[in-house]
Amino acid sequence: MFDFLLDPAQLTDFLSTGLRLSIPLIFAAMGGLVCERSGVFNIALEGQILFGAFGAAVGAYFLGTPTGGLGFALLFGALSGLLLAVLGITLRVNQIVIGIAVILFSTGFTSFMSRVLFPGSGNSLKLQGFGPVAIPYLSDIPVLGPVLFSQDALVYVALLTVVAVYLVLFKTRIGLSIRAIGENPSAADSAGVPVFRLRYACVIAGSTLASLGGAYLVLTQVFLFSDNMSAGKGFIALAAIVLGRWQPQLAFLACLLFGFFDAFQLRLQFNHPEIPFQVFAALPYGVSILALVGLMGQAHPPAAVGRPYDREMR
Repeated sequence: MFDFLLDPAQLTDFLSTGLRLSIPLIFAAMGGLVCERSGVFNIALEGQILFGAFGAAVGAYFLGTPTGGLGFALLFGALSGLLLAVLGITLRVNQIVIGIAVILFSTGFTSFMSRVLFPGSGNSLKLQGFGPVAIPYLSDIPVLGPVLFSQDALVYVALLTVVAVYLVLFKTRIGLSIRAIGENPSAADSAGVPVFRLRYACVIAGSTLASLGGAYLVLTQVFLFSDNMSAGKGFIALAAIVLGRWQPQLAFLACLLFGFFDAFQLRLQFNHPEIPFQVFAALPYGVSILALVGLMGQAHPPAAVGRPYDREMR
């Protein structure tokens, strides 16, 4: 079962696959973490990944370039974030209900519009995407070179995003303000922190980040759009946030864990075709459930997450 770990070629392939499978989770987890650190519970990550994937397909199809697809993915993500912000922050609608509504809407909207915009294409639709970028000399290092230094541009963007989110949240004044409005928005408001504007910015930025997870699927992995292609990745990203205890670096490690389990189950499917593939496909989701059960009572979210702020009630 683990013989591939002793073969450099197979080990390299496994590590590369695990890293690539973790990238959508990393984008979504970082986006969700930014939202929740500001006090807004973004359960809609699953829908935002789907919106990002659809936007990437639309942009790449009509503009003919992966860059255009990336731009449309960011636009769709930002619009979904704006919708969440208006309903959850301004209108103070229950944030869990909003998130579920966005997921359901994204499923129906993208499925319907894909048939309108890409009639008759189905799985034959092939889009231009991003290819791997090999970093000279570093990509020649055995095993680690192909894994870390011969990936597409969005992999490097995802890794830099983790660093950027950590630095902004924990090494800047604005990061301190974000964490303050996630813990005690009333006190932060009294200290002059613009609670509503900052929450709006965090939700839109976080949703835009999450949409990059969908863009990655379309522009680097499958080069087409299909119904429900987010396949539960948004929920696994939520589990990674909890497993990482709302710390960017720990959530990143949790995403890698889930990504490598996903790569492992693909290898098991290949090596054991006599076993129904659904048994192995459920492995990443089972691991996320076990991880959350193991953290029961130990993970503490920001104190004000999910609670709309009303200045008149402070």
